[in-house]
Amino acid sequence: MIDIEIMQDASEIIHYDSPEISFAVQERSLSNYTDMRALCHWHDDLELLYIFDGEMNYEVNGQKYLLTKGDTIFINSRKLHYGYDNNRRECEFMVVLIHPELLKASNYMYRRYVHPILNYATDIVIVDHAGPDAGKFSALFHKILECHRLAESSHEFQLLGYFYELWSLIYQNCNMEENVISSLEDPDIQIQKQMVSYIYQHYQDHITLEDIAAAGVVSRSKCCRIFQKYLSQSPISFLNNYRMEISCNLLCDTAFSITQIATSCGFNHLSYYSKMFLQRYGCTPNGYRKAHQKR
Repeated sequence: MIDIEIMQDASEIIHYDSPEISFAVQERSLSNYTDMRALCHWHDDLELLYIFDGEMNYEVNGQKYLLTKGDTIFINSRKLHYGYDNNRRECEFMVVLIHPELLKASNYMYRRYVHPILNYATDIVIVDHAGPDAGKFSALFHKILECHRLAESSHEFQLLGYFYELWSLIYQNCNMEENVISSLEDPDIQIQKQMVSYIYQHYQDHITLEDIAAAGVVSRSKCCRIFQKYLSQSPISFLNNYRMEISCNLLCDTAFSITQIATSCGFNHLSYYSKMFLQRYGCTPNGYRKAHQKR
């Protein structure tokens, strides 16, 4: 199983392909994620995702998109985002993560072509599979994937060249006049990050709606509205879903008893945990363990 590693502030821990060069190229299948859903997260890196086959729902700062074969999506730095299945359909895709520092080879080019988008242009850019530049993106992603797989001597230079080509296409597809947004982040997004961060830090404890709202310094009603706006679920549902995902990892990767796992994930009653697990995954925790545990 693939699971995104999250810091306590809800930022993703990016495992770069090389510790000296801040980029990552990843091939992914949605079915490899627990419940075919990635955790809600953010990071400083620029993210480009290309759909090889199938389809995926994607949410960025509360906006929902359906991505299908041949689509490309660019997610700007520090935006809350996550992907999940569309009616349990499989999705094969590729992710390219690039830290903005990699695009600073020329200060002039960075100021003119990178800084405006990074700081105040847009949250996302979507290139539809039927769009005029779809073929260019597809060709570039396939070149990046082949170069990454071969990993020949000095292939990093070749990849960096491809990354600059990608950025050139992103810039051309970002209508600056139509997409310009406030350089100040929506305060509700920061509140959402604070509340999600609180859940990631305290999921093992007894958490109430009041606790989650207090983490964002908002009322319970506003807490619920923000979660519904950005994550399409209630705060308690998000908490329980996260607990369930952690429990799945423990079922696969440890020899802890079911009771120990339930307790360590914040479920006080084994019967309640087992009932929720059956409702969500269609099997018991023990059945899930037998089907997914690493051998």
